[in-house]
Amino acid sequence: MIDVIVSIICMIAIICIWIMLYDSNRFVIRTHVTADERIRKPLRAVVLADLHNKCYGKENMRILEAVRECRPDCVFIAGDMLTAKPGKSFETALHVLEELAKDYPIYYGNGNHEHRLKLYPDSYGDMAQRYEAALREAGIERLVNSHISLQSHGITVYGSEIDKFYYKRFKVQHMEPDYLEQLLGAPDPGVYNVLIAHDPDYFPQYAEWGADLTVSGHVHGGIVRVPFWGKGIASPNIRLFPRYDGGLFHEKGKTMLLSRGLGIHTIPFRLFNPGELWVVDFQPKEDVPPME
Repeated sequence: MIDVIVSIICMIAIICIWIMLYDSNRFVIRTHVTADERIRKPLRAVVLADLHNKCYGKENMRILEAVRECRPDCVFIAGDMLTAKPGKSFETALHVLEELAKDYPIYYGNGNHEHRLKLYPDSYGDMAQRYEAALREAGIERLVNSHISLQSHGITVYGSEIDKFYYKRFKVQHMEPDYLEQLLGAPDPGVYNVLIAHDPDYFPQYAEWGADLTVSGHVHGGIVRVPFWGKGIASPNIRLFPRYDGGLFHEKGKTMLLSRGLGIHTIPFRLFNPGELWVVDFQPKEDVPPME
């Protein structure tokens, strides 16, 4: 009987290792359609998050080809394209961005890793400045507590960079009700407002501020997802079964699209949790086909 139990455990372990290797080196494409009367004409955006210098094929051709096949009008970056490690190259992330910028406008909101480069120059040297210069050379201006108006579409895209305090581990920190307005100003309710906000823990505050759609990352889908239940086990902030782990969430008529990201770091694997590339279609309300 013991031999049977040991054999079963070994078989399960082998299966899990195979799935871990498989999920750690693939990504899936997910789609979301949002319709609103304030949207004037259709817009398709591809969302990339948490690449962390991961490479899918030579020079990330698998990602680049997937984006091109989606035929987007623009690309949203929800942060952490690189990994902040002293002396580590950011060329993998930069190459993807440079190639995409040749064909699409890039709306880039920083994650905690991009932010960290600026905060600790004693550790990272001039890495932040070099990365910024390379992005500008590629024609990419990041949205750091700023926004861009896509007037012909009736859409405004904001990028937030919240203080490092809000990334503290173990618990979600209190955010004052006027904090986001101090950073970003007040959104125009007459247009559809998209907020690129890397940390999803503050979705209720983003919704209250006025984000019609929040685009987030950071949690990596919980690293390991429980089969059938589909819940992520842990967040980078070291909390078990985080409330926001991946997918679509709703709050007071607002929506958050939380990408499970594309890369890995620190805990170097995924299990039952492949990477994600999202496609978002923004449509005027009357363009949405009726539900059957």
